[in-house]
Amino acid sequence: AGGRMSMSWIHDADYARAIDFLIANKGVSGPVNLAAPTPIPQGEFMKAIRDAQSKLGIRRVPIALPLFRWMVHLGAVFLRTDPELILKSRRAVSSVLPEHDFEFEFRTWRDAALDLLQPSRS
Repeated sequence: AGGRMSMSWIHDADYARAIDFLIANKGVSGPVNLAAPTPIPQGEFMKAIRDAQSKLGIRRVPIALPLFRWMVHLGAVFLRTDPELILKSRRAVSSVLPEHDFEFEFRTWRDAALDLLQPSRS
């Protein structure tokens, strides 16, 4: 579908730290987006994963097939979901956490992907 859709993401370590932070800080109220401060286009998201795999010497699929809009619509029929959930951008960022002095350990997806793909994590 083009790879231009914006994606929000969060590293699992930051997610767990954010939950602990929210439990410990009773002064934080209302909805809180648990998302890193740097959403990126889906194409860059996937490129960072491939780059991290190469850097770590992880064998990867040598080719990535494009996903066309019609494929998403067809798949959505079988999943009984709205294809727009996949095709529309989701650009959520957390404004509440930084306002309360929470600091993300992984601010860029490149750093997060490299850490998440480390063989020692498995």
